[in-house]
Amino acid sequence: MAGILFSVLLLSAVLLVLQTLRLHPRDPGEWLEAQAWKVALALHLIPFAGIAFLWFMGVLRDRLGAQEHKLFATVFIGSGLLFVGLLFVSASAIGAILVVHTALPRELAGSVTFILARAFAYHLTSIYALKMAGVFLLTASTILLRTGITARWTAILGYVAAAFIFIGSHVVDWTFMIFPIWVLVVSADILVREYRHGGTPE
Repeated sequence: MAGILFSVLLLSAVLLVLQTLRLHPRDPGEWLEAQAWKVALALHLIPFAGIAFLWFMGVLRDRLGAQEHKLFATVFIGSGLLFVGLLFVSASAIGAILVVHTALPRELAGSVTFILARAFAYHLTSIYALKMAGVFLLTASTILLRTGITARWTAILGYVAAAFIFIGSHVVDWTFMIFPIWVLVVSADILVREYRHGGTPE
């Protein structure tokens, strides 16, 4: 359930952002006038998505038990934590833009400060956070393939998703949606297996 919650929250946030601002480091900032509320709503969803993702990581580790491989587990945990941390910092940069615009609406849009903050948030999300998501996909898919705690095809799908993220993270705007969709698929598979075995979903 944690993975499903993460997916729904992050997908909702991404869709709100995609409807509002341009995913480009030199975004002119027209959205600050009429569409800022959508971005603000997306920013409020992201912390809860991050918390749900940490819980999802915990559920996967719990499923591994004694099968956990130290090498893969280290990269799995590290990339997951870095993804959440970078996502939070990027969201904070956009949040700072909203706060400054509220205080100085006529001075921010198009200014050097706006361009700097917007480019900072763009690079954090589109390059660094997404690359960490790609690393997480690779290691998580390898773990799933080695342990068989989910269907084999979910691991193969994870490899394909990771390859697409590495290649197109800063080219295709909707690339960011691939990661939460994969988490949703894996979570649904785990949930189905839990119900089949009469367990309690987490």
